[in-house]
Amino acid sequence: MKAWGGRFAAEPDANAADFGRSIEVDVELATEDVAGSLAHVEGLQRAGLLTAQEAAAISDGLRTIAADIRDGAVEWDPAHEDIHMNVEMELTRRIGPVAGKLHTGRSRNDQVATDLRLYLRRRIADIEAAILGLERALVGLAHDHREAVMPGHTHVQPAQPVLFAHHLLAYVEMLERDRARFADALRRASLSPLGSGALAGAGFRLDREATAEALGFEGVTHNSIDAVGDREHVGHAMADEHDRHALTLELADEIEDLRHLADRDGGSGLVHQHDPGL
Repeated sequence: MKAWGGRFAAEPDANAADFGRSIEVDVELATEDVAGSLAHVEGLQRAGLLTAQEAAAISDGLRTIAADIRDGAVEWDPAHEDIHMNVEMELTRRIGPVAGKLHTGRSRNDQVATDLRLYLRRRIADIEAAILGLERALVGLAHDHREAVMPGHTHVQPAQPVLFAHHLLAYVEMLERDRARFADALRRASLSPLGSGALAGAGFRLDREATAEALGFEGVTHNSIDAVGDREHVGHAMADEHDRHALTLELADEIEDLRHLADRDGGSGLVHQHDPGL
């Protein structure tokens, strides 16, 4: 029986179950799901909803699951629909019925909203590191060839001689704008929705601020209805990633064009700044 199927006498149609399943996609949120659950357990204990022994048992179980996730040793069951139910069922298998208390004061609605924000923050950090690495490579290349000159183009025509370094550093400026857009997406994902429940709150006096701090958020969301439904930060980050990818492809094409230019001119496409033939 599904977690939500208590009112039904039979299992749902197999086609309907397949349609509603998301584990193949949201398995990417596994690490974040466990992290959010660990912080939630601390919050439940602070609120007196879990004893110290119960909190320790659930936390220890979650940590073993997290370790197995890192090792790729967890087999996810499609019958449990999504990553949230898979983790909860796996926890139940390992520590018994006390695992059911993990769902106290939490809905899958605020759970997935929290997971998505945590995942987005991690992925943006990875992307920012990659952008910085590309920028450093471009700056280093510009420094190594700081006296080289190349033809600058406008309207697809050779126009004026420019420093090759100046040309490369134009892409650094473009990448910096990408970094700024990702920083804005990160800011949009900086508040914790955990404690919003299904849409009208958790129903218990949970210290949302303490839980948010434990998860690395800057604060908490202010409206529970908006918090569980908001996915704008995901859309913004996807649009930013599209722009970054397009710029990276453009840079790759530019490098290929420069290679063809050098081949065409017998290696003289990039000439030295003090070449009297310039």
